[in-house]
Parts: sequence; structure tokens; C-alpha cells
Amino acid sequence: SNQPSSISALGGLTAELDKLSPRFEIDASQIEILKTPSEFYEVLKFKISHAKRRIFLSTLYIGKTEHELISTLHAALKRNPDLKLSILTDALRGTRESPNPSCASLLAPLISEFGPRVEIRMFHTPNLTGIRKALVPKRINEGWGLQHMKLYGIDDELIMSGANLSDDYFTNRQDRYHVFSSAAVTAYFARVHHAVSSLSFQVHPSPTEAGYTLTWPSTNPSPSPLSNPHAFRTAATHELTPLLHPPAPPTASKSQTLLYPLLQFTPVLTPDSSTELPALTALLTSLRAPPFGPSSRWTFTAGYFNMTPSFRDMLLSSRPGRATVIAAAPEANGFFNSGGVSGLLPAAYTHLSRKFVEAASAAGLASNITLKEWRRGTVGTPGGWTYHAKGIWAWLPGEAGDAGPSVSVVGSSNFTARSYGLDLEAGVCVVTADEGLRKRLAGEVEHLESWAEPVGEFEFERVERRVGPHVRLAMWIVKVLGGAL
Repeated sequence: SNQPSSISALGGLTAELDKLSPRFEIDASQIEILKTPSEFYEVLKFKISHAKRRIFLSTLYIGKTEHELISTLHAALKRNPDLKLSILTDALRGTRESPNPSCASLLAPLISEFGPRVEIRMFHTPNLTGIRKALVPKRINEGWGLQHMKLYGIDDELIMSGANLSDDYFTNRQDRYHVFSSAAVTAYFARVHHAVSSLSFQVHPSPTEAGYTLTWPSTNPSPSPLSNPHAFRTAATHELTPLLHPPAPPTASKSQTLLYPLLQFTPVLTPDSSTELPALTALLTSLRAPPFGPSSRWTFTAGYFNMTPSFRDMLLSSRPGRATVIAAAPEANGFFNSGGVSGLLPAAYTHLSRKFVEAASAAGLASNITLKEWRRGTVGTPGGWTYHAKGIWAWLPGEAGDAGPSVSVVGSSNFTARSYGLDLEAGVCVVTADEGLRKRLAGEVEHLESWAEPVGEFEFERVERRVGPHVRLAMWIVKVLGGAL
């Protein structure tokens, strides 16, 4: 079933993606789709326990109480003297609780015990320096940019997700998890991980109260982003740009399934040659291109429903025959009932959902696009889950019948202004003509939709859904401070 013709319906899209990003030809059997947080956690621990050569983990943070995960890593290192471990997290998020226990203090003992076999790096945005860094409270300083990639590589396998490494992501926070069993794909993302690590602070164990120190190694190819943000960006551009783009014009594909890495590194690249937004633009444009038109279909989801206006316009201008947006219900938002400004965020997201529904209606697409809200109990109560899944599935025009989606975008991006302006994001776009994989992708969508209910314009008229001036004020404050939800 490997005739090139099978992917030719997708040819317009892959021709565009070939110009943007390196292409990996894989077999559908090399992709496994996990559905639940506990499945993700068990697979991650199993693969770590059996690691032979390398483990690399890029994540926003590792929860400060993740002793089981750390002991799994510890046991793997102890069992196998050839194993190397590299962990990349975010400096602002990973040291927020210091001098109390933090991600950094949790990881430092691994270096004490295993020395140079363990490398712990923390990326610091060049956007938050000097007086601004001194003035912005720790709780909201991540609004200026984070290391947001989630890449979990073990030997020649890579788990790509939107999930971080902490208890809720292992138990009751719904995300997406794709396992790629490909030496080439894993090696590529290992290069991305190590390139960003080389532009990051290094954690060292220390007898201080905090339990660690952060240093800027002289082996890094740039000065620290805190001492010289401009020179840091120049060096980062030099290190990262070669990874983003196709090394050579690709030959005709023999494979039924193609994978394209999508990287959004806007805060560290000058000029910005990030590939995620251009790839999504190519995807959404291909949905509306003739001769296909109204038979196209997509499903879009984001845990934090705050897509950029231009992204919203792209979704609407694809004018799908049928489309679904899955957003978190307020009761499935991690900030539900929390104190201070963050407690206003679920209502802010409700406001944004309502604006989207109104925009779809104004575009004459009210009957084509359905907004569904995902809810499984109420966050903070027994059995309550939060929703953190994000991605796009697309059925290209002319093929939206019974077969599942032929395109899937999975990764760390929330498709927000932050994703495209402030954070480091990594994802992939999988394009496939393989019927088995398309069925499995359809199953992934069905699993998410099984907890989601349609919400119409009338729903937003209910009193408890009305958004007061304080919520608009909260959104304005975040914007003015230069951060973004």
C-alpha cells in the first residue's frame, strides 16, 4: 500500500511543509497514541527503567514532590553505568519556590551522586531582565516567557505531549501523548533539546539553604540572557536556526506517513524563522483551497482558550463543512476558584470562548462550527479533573468521510499570543494516508469529546456566565504588563 499516490491528496500541504521544515518518513506503526494521564506516567516510568544510553527530558517543570519519578531516574542511572541523563526546565518556574523545596533542589542530588552523567539545565527568557525582573512578582513572572517544550526522549523513542512532569499530569489532568518509536525523529529532537540546553543556566548542588546554585557555564556559546540579551539572541539564532529548516530539497516520498517538526522559538531568534505558525497557516490555508471547499473538516482544542485573533481568523476563513472546538469548561480550568488575579482567569477564558462563538456566527458558520466544553467533575473536588489538551486534527477536503483525520498537530503550543511571542514551543505535524493511523487519531478525538458538551450562544447568557468588568480589567492588566495569558 505504499504507492506515492496515496499521499497525493495531501500533496499540496506536504509541498508547503517541505519548504518549511525537515521531513521524516515513518511507518504508521511507529506512532502510539496514549489516552490517559496514568497511561502516560506508566509508559514514561517503564521506558526510563529500561533506558540503555540516554534520557533527555525537556519540560516546563518537574513537580517538587515527584519523588517516585526521581527515584525511577535514580534507579535507572544506578543500574546502568553507561546511561546519561539530561533535563531541561524553565529557570523562572523551576526555582519559584526557593529557598523552599523546588524543582531545582529536587534534581540537584542526582548530580551529587552521578556527577557528569547528569546534566540539569534551566532556560531563562531574555525578555525579563534588570529592573523589570526585580519588580515583577515571582507568581506572575512567567508571563514574560518560558521554556515550554515537552520532549521526553528515551534511547530511540520520544514521547511528545503538552503535559509537564508533575502529579496532576500523571493522574487527573487530561492532555495528549504521542509516542514516536523512530531513531531519526528522536535524534533530531535530542539535538533541539541539547541546543536549547547549551543556551541555559546549569544547576549545581550546593550546601546553601536552597540546595543548589545556578551558573552560566563558559562552554555555553553565548553570554547569559541576563547580562547581555542582545548577544544572547544573536548566538541563539546561530545555534538554533540550522535545526529549524530542511537541510536539502526532499525527494519524492515513498511513505504513507510523514512527520514535520514544528518549532516556535520567537523570543530567541533574530530574524524569527520559527516554523510552527507558518506550518499551521499552510495547513489552514490548504483546507480552504479549491477544488475542495465545504467538505473539509477540523477539530481544534486548547486547554487555555486564548488563541490569537489572527489564528481565530484563519480557523474561521477555512470555512469548514464541519468543525469542532473543544475548550475547558470553567470547572476544568486549573485556576478555578483560586485566589487573586488568577481566580479571574476561568471567567476570562469564558469571555474568549463567547467571542469565538459570536465570531463564528457572524461569519455565517454557526451551524458548521460547534464549541464544546470539556468537563470531568469539578477541579479541586474529589474526582475532579482539569483539561490541558491542545492540538488540531484535520480531514483534508474530499476525504472527510468515515476515515479519521489525515493530519494531526501535537505538542506544547497553546496557539496563544504567548506561544507565538514569548515561549519556546515544540510540536510535530503528522500527515498520513494510512487508514489504521487515521482511525487511531479519530479515536483520540472521540476520547476527548466523550467528556465534552456543546455550548451555544444562549449558554453564555446565563447569569453565572456573565463576565464582569473586573475580568476585563484582569485581561487588560496582563496585557499592559507585557505578559500574556
